[in-house]
This record gives sequence, C-alpha cells and structure tokens, in this order.
Amino acid sequence: MPIFLENVTVTYDRHPAVHHLSAVIAEGSLVALVGPNGAGKSTLLNALMGLEKVSEGKILGIEREGVAYLPQQALINKEIPISVQELVFSGLWKAVGISRSMTPEHKEYCAQAIDSVGLSGFEKRQISTLSGGQLQRALFARVLVQDCSTILLDEPFNAVDTETTRDLTEVILTWHAQKRTVVIVSHDLPYVREICPTSLLLARECIAYGATHWVLSNENLKKARRMVEAVDQQAPICKRVKAA
Repeated sequence: MPIFLENVTVTYDRHPAVHHLSAVIAEGSLVALVGPNGAGKSTLLNALMGLEKVSEGKILGIEREGVAYLPQQALINKEIPISVQELVFSGLWKAVGISRSMTPEHKEYCAQAIDSVGLSGFEKRQISTLSGGQLQRALFARVLVQDCSTILLDEPFNAVDTETTRDLTEVILTWHAQKRTVVIVSHDLPYVREICPTSLLLARECIAYGATHWVLSNENLKKARRMVEAVDQQAPICKRVKAA
C-alpha cells in the first residue's frame, strides 16, 4: 500500500529537523529524497525506518518488518570480523533468528545474491579487506536476501566508483520493475534526473514533490538552499496552526 506522511515533524533538541511534511509515496514508486546538506533527508529516512521518533504527525502504510534499510557506508564498522557471506546472511535474521546457523539452502540463497551484485568468489573475504565499492556491493546483497517490499537507501553511491554505481543501479531498477517501493537519499542531482521518476525536495520542510524534472528546477533548488541557510537554531519551536 502507499506510505502516508501526515504532518510529520521530527526534532532534535526540540528543534525541527523535518517539520510539517505531508506526502504520499505511491506503492512501487522509485523516489529520490534530495536537498542541501542539513535539509533533513537522512532524518526522514530514519523516521520511515522507525529509527527516529516522530514528534508530531504520523507515518502510515509502512510495516517495519517489510522494510530493508541500507545506511550510509560511513556508518558501517568494517573492522567487525565477519566475511562477505556472513554479512549477507545477517540479512536473513528476521526469517531464521539471530542464533540459527547457516544451512546449505541459506548458503545457496546468499551465493545467488552475492553473484547478482558481482561479488562471486568473495564469499570468504573479510569485509575489512574490501574496497568501498566492494563493500557496497555486499551491502546490496544483504538487502537482496531480505526480499522486502520497501527499500530505503541512504546515499548508496557516495564515494563509490562508476562501475559499481552502474551495476547496483541495475539492481535498483530491477526492484522498481518488481513493483517494490524504493526511496533513495542522494545529493547527485544528475543521477536522480536520470534514474528517479519522482523526487521530494527537502529543506526541513517540503519544497516540492512530484515529477523529478519539475522538482529539480533551478527555482526550487534555489529556494531550498535559501531556506536551509536561513535556519535559526535559537528560534522557538514552530507550530502550524490549523485553519478555522
């Protein structure tokens, strides 16, 4: 079903990082969350995932058990002593439990996902030995095995090589063709214009939402920059008064 954002506000230290956001994300859509640094993109993604508490309003139509989340790679601890295969298998914990060991069927399923992202032969490699692009492929394989209807990607191609971006974009387009809902946080506007039919431009509040070619107009982008630059961190909490 669609995801409904109804007057959603998320705050840090009582100041809004995202405020009074209302939108409907259609089922099976491929949507980019874009905006300047500090616009609230990752905060909104975390709220969709349930990692951030919604201070006001509500999010409807999203089942946490049916969501796969790929955080920014900078948040991944590469020093954890696990292999590529073990990282990908961890994506199955909802289905098999934390303490279950890997069966031959699990190994085959994970191997198929690893092959799908171009990492066949890397199953036993420790993630600490991987390049940034290789680690991102492994993280995509982990999302693949979760087999979720909603997929949230936070800056999936930040500091990733061109070949990896191309290959993993094919995975994203396959998800879209399968009618899964995919939401991508990205600062790469040329990429968004090429890949994402729909975009939501944030500057803590919604500047524009709809067809990407319209949302990413120069006028809208300038407005978003002005609004983020003008934020007063000492301002009182904003309250939107309902019309009489």
